[in-house]
Amino acid sequence: MPIKEDWLSQVEEEILEPDMPVIDPHHHLWDRPDGRYMVEDLQADVATGHNIVSTVFVECASMYRPDGPEHLRPVGETEFVNSVAAKCAQQNSPTTPRICEGIVGHADLTLGVELDEVLDAHIAAAPERFRGVRHSVSWDASEDVRNSNVNPPRGLLGDKRFREGVRRLSERNLSFEAWLYHPQISELTELALACPEVTIVFDHFGGPLGIGPYAGMRSEIYRKWQKDISALSECPNVFAKLGGLNMAINGFAWHKRLVPPTSEELAANKHYYLHTIDCFGPERCMFESNFPVDKVSCSYGVLWNSFKRIVGHLTRKQKAQLFHGTAERVYRLKAAVS
Repeated sequence: MPIKEDWLSQVEEEILEPDMPVIDPHHHLWDRPDGRYMVEDLQADVATGHNIVSTVFVECASMYRPDGPEHLRPVGETEFVNSVAAKCAQQNSPTTPRICEGIVGHADLTLGVELDEVLDAHIAAAPERFRGVRHSVSWDASEDVRNSNVNPPRGLLGDKRFREGVRRLSERNLSFEAWLYHPQISELTELALACPEVTIVFDHFGGPLGIGPYAGMRSEIYRKWQKDISALSECPNVFAKLGGLNMAINGFAWHKRLVPPTSEELAANKHYYLHTIDCFGPERCMFESNFPVDKVSCSYGVLWNSFKRIVGHLTRKQKAQLFHGTAERVYRLKAAVS
């Protein structure tokens, strides 16, 4: 879906709490036929006023190796992002963000013994930055809902080979990044219980769907989602990312408006954020931009303003966890505050 910069520029806001250190633990870089979002675009967004000190790149099936063994082609993305990060680091001053300080790549977790080769290749490509693997499992029976780019089968989270792959991540101190849709949250809970030694990062609130057969069912879906989030939070190895709620699949249709939403309007969905924080605690939650995917709906400055509005009532210590502390620990990043 194209990003409309002119449309986004209609809403400009004063940056709230501009000195608060922020780590953005979830963004992408890609160059595709349907759009481009590269490091210069990311840098322009993070420079809009919030105190972004560091970022984490998460795989998006771009910049793969064009040839060689199929299972090793995703390593090309890590190689590319690490080169971007290294170049940015050379240009950095003490006050500029550490771009792509952490990298989450893709590996097919059902590979079996070949998985070790892929993981070792990712680590070798970015020894100071590689932190985890995302093998997306987002699947739905409806043709109106686009499944993950890797086209996962139904029930992959319960697959024996997949779970064996997830367990191998902990042997290398790597996390498992979980991208799924809300009907699959209970399956992730079962995986987390079966793999307690693995750090699991739960992306985008579990993708609450609001399109296709889920349109007009927000209240019913939310009630079920609440219960599933509560159950998932009982697994101490799971950490939640708070963001990714402004994608087209969520059904809020911000991108169809004549004027983009303000941070106050985005903050009206605070019940998703506050319920997750109540269940997991600030020490297991982290705000994320999910850019450029969420950029179809709002600008970077407005998005982070909405997060700050949502938790304005919390203590300074709690906000520090949400905006940088949790991300520091999970992705093993430099401290945001020295």
